[in-house]
Amino acid sequence: MSDHGIGSVGVAGLGAMGGPIARHLVGAGLDTVVFDRDRSTVDELVGAGARAAGSTAELGGCDVVLVIVPSDEDVLEVSAAVLGAAERGSTLLICSSVTPETCRRVEAAAEGAGVAVLDAALTGGVRGAEDGEIVLLAGGEEAVLDRVRPAFAPWTKAVHHLGPLGSGQVGKTVNNLCHWGQITAIVEAMRLGRDLGVEPAKLRRALLDGAAASATLAQLESMRFTWYRKDLANAFRMAGGVGQDLPVAHTAREVMEGITVAGVAELFGGPPA
Repeated sequence: MSDHGIGSVGVAGLGAMGGPIARHLVGAGLDTVVFDRDRSTVDELVGAGARAAGSTAELGGCDVVLVIVPSDEDVLEVSAAVLGAAERGSTLLICSSVTPETCRRVEAAAEGAGVAVLDAALTGGVRGAEDGEIVLLAGGEEAVLDRVRPAFAPWTKAVHHLGPLGSGQVGKTVNNLCHWGQITAIVEAMRLGRDLGVEPAKLRRALLDGAAASATLAQLESMRFTWYRKDLANAFRMAGGVGQDLPVAHTAREVMEGITVAGVAELFGGPPA
């Protein structure tokens, strides 16, 4: 047991989010065990002080395992491997963006292994992960969440318990709907301002002093616009189960096809043409 009150922490998936999170865990002195198919990323973290797992199953020996992989199918595959070797009393956290149904399938598989499951959705993007300022939206038993909080402290700025298992994914989906809707509205509005002769950079500085201010407006150039198709597809799947159509989300999906990192950089890069 470390000084943090928790033993080893495993991280499955060392991509844009998992890699920075693992580095923060190592930097905080937690015993961190990592796995990724990209061996160079694993080697980099081992050089920083992490331990390498030879497979996802080897992460089953950790007290807490963070699963940060791309898809629902990946989560199910990795979780099955971890649970097959997990010790009773350990905790598995689903940090990927998936549906509540996927979370429940993992929980059902974990019951026989005596492993607690939380969904712990990440908000704040790559910049938040790199800065150690992720906002975590969690679902599951609150007592379990409280027990494993030391594994969150190095890479989060806030942790919110939203309800039973799957609630974190609901929170992430709501967050994503707000996020992509804001981006499309902001870009559309700024393009209009530019075409009417007002420099977008100046216009933004003015708007940030008023009711239109938001983190999205302030940080638009730092965003990668990578996951909107997956995020909105998850939202449509979840909304279909409760009979909602999400017309704004449909519009956002269409409009996002025409928004690029380069285009946003150009929009705020100088005076109107």
